[in-house]
Amino acid sequence: MRIGHCQLESITGDFDANLDKVVKGLERADKDRVEVVSFPECFLTGYPDKEEVARKSAFAVDAPQMMKLLDKTSKFEATYIVGFNETRGKDLYNTAVIVQKGHILGTYSKCSAYQKFHKQGREFPVFERAGVKFGVIICSDGGYIEPTRILALKGARIIFAPHFNYINAKGLIGHFQHVRSDHIARAVENDVWFVRGNNVIIGKDSGLSYEGVGYGDSYVIDPYGEMLVRSRRLREDFIFVDIDPVVNDKAWGVGRSLFSAREFHKHLLEAAKIAK
Repeated sequence: MRIGHCQLESITGDFDANLDKVVKGLERADKDRVEVVSFPECFLTGYPDKEEVARKSAFAVDAPQMMKLLDKTSKFEATYIVGFNETRGKDLYNTAVIVQKGHILGTYSKCSAYQKFHKQGREFPVFERAGVKFGVIICSDGGYIEPTRILALKGARIIFAPHFNYINAKGLIGHFQHVRSDHIARAVENDVWFVRGNNVIIGKDSGLSYEGVGYGDSYVIDPYGEMLVRSRRLREDFIFVDIDPVVNDKAWGVGRSLFSAREFHKHLLEAAKIAK
């Protein structure tokens, strides 16, 4: 299977400009015969850190913006994942929608959302393309053991992790190293391919209220922790790679996580009680 990511800069509050970039990304994906491709976190709306700004561009799954997205992209062959600020009643979620040929396969909402105005997602759906199951997590979700483990236990062979990173310059290297280490761990312990799909910020309008660096660095890691492909930094880019999703760890099935969950879970709960 050929999988990929569009590392792009979104414009806060400009749905049409961001949609145009999705269309161009899908044109590229189809040209290179990519079967599943991701776009960054909150790409369609931008990712502001002020609630009033986020709500201005947020929309529901059945809103006109979503219908326009489905209509504009229905001709493309690639299954794609793209993020947006989702309104669900009065609540606001950091959500990714998974789309194929103009139809919504489902959505996933970030389970470790750290903006106070975002509700936490607690559902972990698995999707399928050509018989291959894949799951979606969002950005900081990849820093925790359980979200990727849950998807792997449900049969996901590929984990797509759309990101929006805008990091203070002083903490940039530490963040860079920590994130890569987290993703290598998730790939190895769960025997999955892990797609870190980041954004990039080239201009000065990040939509955020602090100074940072949107550096990019998207990549695909295989189940042995090897990086197969990565993007250029500090610029828009497109990456893809061929993987063999049939190959897996014969000893552990879905990697160490399955054995760990079965053998040590009750001990973990006991330790958590002591830690309180």
